[in-house]
Amino acid sequence: MKIYLVALTTFFIIDMIWLGLVARQFYAAQIGHLLRADVNWAAALVFYALFIAALSFFVIAPAVETESIRNALIYGAFFGLVTYATYDLTNLATLKDWPLLVTIVDMIWGSVLGASVSAVTVWIVNTYLQ
Repeated sequence: MKIYLVALTTFFIIDMIWLGLVARQFYAAQIGHLLRADVNWAAALVFYALFIAALSFFVIAPAVETESIRNALIYGAFFGLVTYATYDLTNLATLKDWPLLVTIVDMIWGSVLGASVSAVTVWIVNTYLQ
């Protein structure tokens, strides 16, 4: 449970900085016509809960066990790439006028997010919570 809570907190902080500050204008310019005026927080929280549960199970817990931040970075990046690619490539394949640039940026972001959340969580758990 401690892995999950550390990962969830780390994910939320990093992703809110990305969505709220860094990429806000990018998404508005690229897919503004698709964006809701208000965030559906229930859907967002379900995504966060599932994503972090899977990331914790498949990437972070094994990396904590082996004390390998390197594995957390590599496997976390791949996990983030695949999960974000699932969403973005499906949108690219099925939605009219879905921008290729959004797909590319999101897939890169998924990789960075998965790697950073995994590495930071492994470091915190192994340094402070073992």
